[in-house]
Amino acid sequence: MNRILLIEDNEQLQKYICDYLNAYDFEAHVLDDYDAVLKTIERLEPRLVLLDITLPKFDGFYYLRLIRKKLHIPVIIISALNDEGEQIRGMELGADDYVTKPFAIGVLVAKINAVLRRSDAQAAGLSTGSLFLCGDTMSLRFRGQTCELTKNEYKVLRLLLRNAGQIVTREQILEELWDDAGFVDDNTLTVNMTRVKKKLAGLSLDNAIVTKRGVGYVLDTAGL
Repeated sequence: MNRILLIEDNEQLQKYICDYLNAYDFEAHVLDDYDAVLKTIERLEPRLVLLDITLPKFDGFYYLRLIRKKLHIPVIIISALNDEGEQIRGMELGADDYVTKPFAIGVLVAKINAVLRRSDAQAAGLSTGSLFLCGDTMSLRFRGQTCELTKNEYKVLRLLLRNAGQIVTREQILEELWDDAGFVDDNTLTVNMTRVKKKLAGLSLDNAIVTKRGVGYVLDTAGL
């Protein structure tokens, strides 16, 4: 059963969400100690966290940062704050989706299922030759060597591996980075590509990414 942790201080909304999630074959739990968010997640091992923004003690953005520093777990923000800036901030901090209150419970369930499907696909990993990209640990392995990746590095490599041996345009990579990490520009893309190349060089794959000037990049599979 898919276990969901709800971080929401409104008791009426807690009951409403939990009752419906349980009816949809989820196992819903409510956080009862705001000083033990990470410990609660590690103990319950939920598949996904539903996180409100307006909370006692600290706001939801604080807890989102806390979760993202330590754990790779899907997070959907549920909030009455429907300002575009707040939504962008949540996505930039690593939320997988943002749902504004009031919402239809069927829409929330559909979003939960969509995020879980994406998470499962990422955890399955991608590989070409001896190069393996692991989604659940956000790491890259090559012939016994392993390096950890940032979220953006992982997303760039995921796109390159999906299209190994083919040109991936700068526009495609920008779109991939835009999806979850907020606004990016061409300079940000160049910085991320430089970091990815350094990670590959650390695995003795100095020339694995070939730059097609003015067009994009190719993951060269010849040495993999």
